[in-house]
Amino acid sequence: MALDGTPDDARAWIEAAAPTHPSLIDARHVVADLYNVVNVPTILWIDARGRIVRPNDVAFGADTFKHLTGLSSARHLDALRAWVRGEGPAMSPEEVRHHQRLPTAADQQARAEFALGQWLWTHGRAAAAERHFVRGGELAPHDFTIRRGTMPLRGIDSMGPQFRAMRQAWAEAGQPYYRPLPDTAGSDVGGSGSRGGPAAPASRESDTGQ
Repeated sequence: MALDGTPDDARAWIEAAAPTHPSLIDARHVVADLYNVVNVPTILWIDARGRIVRPNDVAFGADTFKHLTGLSSARHLDALRAWVRGEGPAMSPEEVRHHQRLPTAADQQARAEFALGQWLWTHGRAAAAERHFVRGGELAPHDFTIRRGTMPLRGIDSMGPQFRAMRQAWAEAGQPYYRPLPDTAGSDVGGSGSRGGPAAPASRESDTGQ
């Protein structure tokens, strides 16, 4: 799923990947709202019965940005493949509830500000939209689908100097840009390592430097 403004914004990436499944463009952040997605990439596992069996996590399909994130793609990919093949566990319902981050009232208001800003922007009222985009970021400063996601609508390069300054200020305030689950970050969920997917053998941890 892509949180881009239009299908054309994501088309080159989708065509390069040549997926065999449909590719969703969530321009209005409907899925982001439903699943409390606040940054990209966000990964969650949903089983065949529609149940979340692993809540929001941070994982990558390759190690392109490992020097920035410290996260190994192999750790999550190995666990995901094992779960799909029935060779490894997901999380128990209790573990899912423990690790699932639910939106606060301020988070919900921030999403409403974003939605109103987007409506204004699509109706040619960019100045009015700007105020709501900024207010949304103030209410939920951790929600980078708002703070960064609105940059292209506001004529700002979402990979440019303003984004880098925003991320640097966030880090200097002691806030992590990415919030992976404990086992993805390199420690075992619940301290046991028996469930939760990406808990890997010690030899794999030493290989990935986690």
